[in-house]
Amino acid sequence: MSASSDDDAWARLLEDVARSGRRLRRAELDSLREYGDRAAEQGRGLAELVDERLAVTGRVWEGQPVDAASMTALRAAMAALADGHGRAYRERLRREEAGRREFVADLLSSRSDLGRLAEHAERFGLNLACAHVVAVAEGDGYDLEDPLVRALERRLLGRFGEQEILLAVKHGRLVCIVPSGPGEAAALKAFAELTQGRRVVVGRPHSGPGGVVHSYEEARSALEQAAQLDLRETLLYAADLLVLPVLLRDREALEDLVHGVLGPLRTARGGARPLLETLIAYADSRYVAAEAARRLGVSVRALAYRIAHVVRLTGLDPDDALQRYTLETAVFGARLLGWPGQDQPLDG
Repeated sequence: MSASSDDDAWARLLEDVARSGRRLRRAELDSLREYGDRAAEQGRGLAELVDERLAVTGRVWEGQPVDAASMTALRAAMAALADGHGRAYRERLRREEAGRREFVADLLSSRSDLGRLAEHAERFGLNLACAHVVAVAEGDGYDLEDPLVRALERRLLGRFGEQEILLAVKHGRLVCIVPSGPGEAAALKAFAELTQGRRVVVGRPHSGPGGVVHSYEEARSALEQAAQLDLRETLLYAADLLVLPVLLRDREALEDLVHGVLGPLRTARGGARPLLETLIAYADSRYVAAEAARRLGVSVRALAYRIAHVVRLTGLDPDDALQRYTLETAVFGARLLGWPGQDQPLDG
């Protein structure tokens, strides 16, 4: 039906109501709802429809007295039009949301058809030829229907929506997909802040249909390793943790390194744990004795005594550059492996 015929039908209805003073019939209201429904499916806004109908109303009623019955009918007609439009709009949003969730799930799956992904990406305004980075937030049990997640999504997209940011949930964890580029750092910082202090790890930028899942897998793996190490930072980058998968690639060699370098610490009074914690605090403090002592809650003199004890037992001095590297690598390995055992967990 053309816009002109719609206008004519609307004008006849108004004239009939004004003449008879009757209420709108159910069939007429249903017709108006269907009209609003069709318009929403065509992408037309409600304000446009109302303005269009009121313009015709003004022409029909021009110069005529308008009684209460006509105004009641007009309000009922507008309500039916809005109801049909709103119903269709909500249904359209539900379909788009379902499609979006399916697309993002495919995007983060290593088993997806990359050709199909590239095909569907345009529909969601995502250019997979460009590089993207993926940030994963610590925690589990997230759901996209959670009001907190919805609020985070609104705030994030409200600030950076023009950058084609996607928020998703994968295995109960919050995932943020960001185009790599000038606005990347600000968007990632905002995501980390909005997750309320949870640890967030960012994968490296990768391009192409498989780039997103590659960055996601890097971030997910690095997040698990950061938890093992109990790293203090809330925003970490997988690129800074690349040594960890290298260390874990040969677990047997790593175990030999840990036991060979740190094994003698077990003979210390109180076991290996206090001295291992001392090495961790010393390294985290960039080998500044006063800062390390503050973190451990001991005096600088007590710290020096502990370091001297480590040197005597291991033969390695953390104040020597080359020996420091060996000790640091062994300490990292110990934290990754949970050494010296479940009966002596590290506080990290």
